[in-house]
Amino acid sequence: MAKTWKTLLIYHIMDQEIERCARAYFRGRLIDIGCGTKPYKEMIAPFVTEHIGLDRENPFNPLAEVDLVGTAYEIPAKDGSFDSALSTAALEHLAEPDLALAECNRILKRGGIAVYTVPFIWHLHAEPWDFYRFSKYGLKHIFEKARFEIVEIKPMAGFWATSATMLCYYIERFQRGPLRFLPIIPALGLVFQGTAFLLGKIDKAEEWTWMYTVVARKQ
Repeated sequence: MAKTWKTLLIYHIMDQEIERCARAYFRGRLIDIGCGTKPYKEMIAPFVTEHIGLDRENPFNPLAEVDLVGTAYEIPAKDGSFDSALSTAALEHLAEPDLALAECNRILKRGGIAVYTVPFIWHLHAEPWDFYRFSKYGLKHIFEKARFEIVEIKPMAGFWATSATMLCYYIERFQRGPLRFLPIIPALGLVFQGTAFLLGKIDKAEEWTWMYTVVARKQ
């Protein structure tokens, strides 16, 4: 998910959420599972001693900052190697998410914290590697199945942020051909997101969230 005019609002929300979690939970050695370009490297740096990025041999993004080559199912690290783990918007792309969570549990120290961001309402993306959407009840089930203790499952936003972002993605469809250089569509998108930001202050309606934060502790 790239930072463009379509995603300004949700990235604003998610950046604040990752920083909150970093301050509250991250410490010691951190593994970033499905790290990509490590977009939160500078934000996390004050709270950890080491930020290790894990990604596959041929990552989706050619600019990925990969320290460990592996998969979420087979992390090349010993048991209890890390104090903290982060995985942002990656769990939905794993065909066997329960196995990936069990592997994350293995490489964390006892009492270590894992922070995952996981979509609930979102369109198809990165096809054909887009397998799941998770409710808060499904998340609780699969994390506890992997022997994690749930610390919190928090919706990032509600109806307005989700609907405005979906609308932005939809109207981008019309920015094609001879109309592709017209600024009216991005301008409309910014208006939608600004309005949604204000309405979200009044009415959360969090059952419509586009994304959850899961904070879980290794038992």
